[in-house]
Amino acid sequence: MAKITFKNTGESFEVPIGTSVLECAIDHSIPLPHDCGGNCACTTCQIWVEEGAKNLNPMSEDERGLLEANDKLDEKSRLGCQSRIQNGEVVVRFPE
Repeated sequence: MAKITFKNTGESFEVPIGTSVLECAIDHSIPLPHDCGGNCACTTCQIWVEEGAKNLNPMSEDERGLLEANDKLDEKSRLGCQSRIQNGEVVVRFPE
């Protein structure tokens, strides 16, 4: 198991390895927008990884391209639908 913490709400959840941040948010009624349904087709599920970025899967070229095209890419940016926890703990925040 791994752990995802949502800084906005202060809530933490134990999740199976391979769970995306968006899947965790949906399962626990965290208000993380996701207009495309988690298909890496928009940027509404953008998150910022505050801690534990090394515990997520690497960013794909598709994810990077979407964030760049929408001027949303910075050193902490990820898409919740594409960010899968690989081990340990990650702390994220999302737009409010």
